[in-house]
Amino acid sequence: MAEPVALAALVLEALVGWPAWLYRRAGHPVGLFARILDACEHRFNRPETADRLRRLAGVLTLALVVAVAVTIAAGLERLARLWLGDAAWIAIALLAIPGLAQRSLDDHVRAVARPLAAGDLDGARNAVAMIVGRDTAMLDEAGVSRAAIESLAESFCDGIVAPVFWLVVAGLPGLWAYKAINTADSLIGHKEPRWRAFGWASARTDDVANVLPARLSGLLLCLAGAGGFETMLRDSGRHASPNAGWPEAAMAGALGVRLAGPIAYDAVVHDKPWIGSGRAQATAFDLRRGLIVYRRACLLLWALAGGAAWAL
Repeated sequence: MAEPVALAALVLEALVGWPAWLYRRAGHPVGLFARILDACEHRFNRPETADRLRRLAGVLTLALVVAVAVTIAAGLERLARLWLGDAAWIAIALLAIPGLAQRSLDDHVRAVARPLAAGDLDGARNAVAMIVGRDTAMLDEAGVSRAAIESLAESFCDGIVAPVFWLVVAGLPGLWAYKAINTADSLIGHKEPRWRAFGWASARTDDVANVLPARLSGLLLCLAGAGGFETMLRDSGRHASPNAGWPEAAMAGALGVRLAGPIAYDAVVHDKPWIGSGRAQATAFDLRRGLIVYRRACLLLWALAGGAAWAL
């Protein structure tokens, strides 16, 4: 895609995001994927069904949601090119905006940083609970800070770099195919017994789709933070995910903090390895530094998207 679609989409999304009034009126496109996944999960992922059949049902469910995403996106892109000709890239950029999350991620993490900096730990816990899946009720300042920093780093890949990567590689259908895969992984790609077989295809496909974007995300964060390369290369494999460790280790190294470590889910503590060799006692100041690194990394991605459009 030679037009500056990715750059335009990034800039416009950073400026306006997905406004609350629009969400109230029209929802969000990923809501369609969620409804399809929920319906299929309730219909086909039954405890009494053999695992091999549940796995097959999961494969077909993923294929369905990706097919819906690609068909709609390809149709809209085709119509834009037919109706608008050389100006179609503007409409395509607008259609790509809901697939990006620069603005919303920044908003959500700032919502944690503000009360944390003001000493309102309960407010910070409530805010961080909106963006992480771990137990947050008993987190101290360091725990809240680490949770928000980890979410910021990982979501930089899932919500920004990966969608842009697939937009550049395969146009609007590529971006929305990725969003369908990533949504499926988020909703059903879990290791718990209920989802292990049914969500297997979604989890594995998401792993493959993020291989290059995750490493690119880590590189951008290291460049934006003027450091962290050694930590990224050394500790990226300590994460349970084959991809999430790259941006998280990059951010840990850039900020000089330790991330991950023991984490509680549903009142059960999981003894996860630490990522990074810096301070475990992260602070609200570290979270604000993380936001600065994140914003610089977004600007580097803008430059990369513009350079790709010029080169192509």
